[in-house]
Amino acid sequence: MSLTLLYNLVVVFKAIAEIAGLALLGQGVLLFLAGPNRDRNVFYRVLAAMTSPVRALARALLPRCVVDQHVGMASFGLVLLAWVCLYIAKVYLVLRIASEQLPG
Repeated sequence: MSLTLLYNLVVVFKAIAEIAGLALLGQGVLLFLAGPNRDRNVFYRVLAAMTSPVRALARALLPRCVVDQHVGMASFGLVLLAWVCLYIAKVYLVLRIASEQLPG
């Protein structure tokens, strides 16, 4: 696999992680703003639909003793960890691609 294709894949996955992270952050803000009526809020439901795959993955990775109220924070931590790893991979690939294009 060429480095350019790998770089493009990393950029796409990093963008997906950024969207998921911002959706989780927005859902957390609406949690406090909407209060107990959040399930009737259209925007909260849209963000909940966007973050449901990440929340399901976090729920599968977490032990059963973790209550459901903490799954959102664990999901955000998981997305943040993925974003940091993808950022490091992106920097590494940029440096590798640039070093291959140097003369000599």
